[in-house]
Amino acid sequence: MPTESTFLLAGLFLLLAAAGWALGRFGERDDDEDAPPPLNIDYLKGLNFLLNEQTDQALEHFLKMVRVDDKTIETHFALGSLFRRRGEVDRAIRIHQNIIARPDLAAEQRDQALFSLAKDYLKAGLLDRAENLFVRLSQGSRYQVEALEQLCRIYEQEREWQRAIESGQKLEVLSGQSLALQIAHYYCELAEQAASNKDYNAARAFVKKAQSGRPRTHRGALTRARIARDTDDSKTALRLYNRIVDENTYLITEALPALVEIYGREGSLNQLENSLRSLLDKNPGMKTDVAYTAIVNNIGGIDIIDECVEEYMLSEPTLTEFIDLQTVNAASGEDRQAALNKVRAALSKLASKIPRYQCKECGFSSQKLLWQCPSCRDWETQRPFATVSFDSLLQRSAGM
Repeated sequence: MPTESTFLLAGLFLLLAAAGWALGRFGERDDDEDAPPPLNIDYLKGLNFLLNEQTDQALEHFLKMVRVDDKTIETHFALGSLFRRRGEVDRAIRIHQNIIARPDLAAEQRDQALFSLAKDYLKAGLLDRAENLFVRLSQGSRYQVEALEQLCRIYEQEREWQRAIESGQKLEVLSGQSLALQIAHYYCELAEQAASNKDYNAARAFVKKAQSGRPRTHRGALTRARIARDTDDSKTALRLYNRIVDENTYLITEALPALVEIYGREGSLNQLENSLRSLLDKNPGMKTDVAYTAIVNNIGGIDIIDECVEEYMLSEPTLTEFIDLQTVNAASGEDRQAALNKVRAALSKLASKIPRYQCKECGFSSQKLLWQCPSCRDWETQRPFATVSFDSLLQRSAGM
């Protein structure tokens, strides 16, 4: 059965044939004005290839048949775009290179061909070649905005964050749209690179730029806290992590393990106990977040956290189908605690095998927090799952 591309190409051939007929019919002619011109036999030959599902032969025939001139150049652009969509990038590149090679090509058409060729290179994964063309187009062509958008994406892939910042700032000026969040993340990326190289002064400077004159990102606060922790500035780290928990409850999954580690290192877990109790008294709904974080990070030994986990386990409907929690709950003393610890350990093991975060825009899920979604490429859209989705894992375990 002919494919969608076959029908598209057949339509393209018929349109070209009709255009050729119309030009011959209504254009200037020296022959008999009353006799309509015949359809070009080459169009019919190409159409025959298509109807016999010989798409490759039809495309090659078309390439040889059509000259690149003012009357056919848009046809070449359409054909190159079609090749790119079909994944035949080498053919798209050849078409657009042939257009650019014309010595008499108008400046606007040359820019169009360069932009199309840059997209071909991008599709083929030839990022350096695509970058060179987009840089050229970003300097005065009518494709400036589109070229800068593509450059930002390329620099994100290549992790060239300083160049991404420069392109993003130019794009803000030309397009009039705010890229504050996006550029803030670029600075945070630079901060994290500097921190990984132990250049903490540069890291702090980049975080400051990320927050300066822009909406404060959740990532900026978390990055500052990690820098403080890495430099043994426990006082600053605790202040920042506690503020993250107080203001941005969804980041408790990142902040709570760090708080447990720092308070434990300082020998003051009782302070964490008191602050968590105070926070949960004001926001009881956060108990599920605390329990979820404790389970997936295997955190225990702190009374208020253990209480949240126990309450979660005894109220989770999925678990009651596989574990006799009522019997566990009816037990007393060491037997009850041992049974709960066994269930908790099993849940932590299961949790290590399932995604923990999901993009609220496209649904992409991952086990670690990703500031840029790999699927939709949006920034700061991932959120932790509200509860551990044990259903499928427990069912799989029960069937083994």
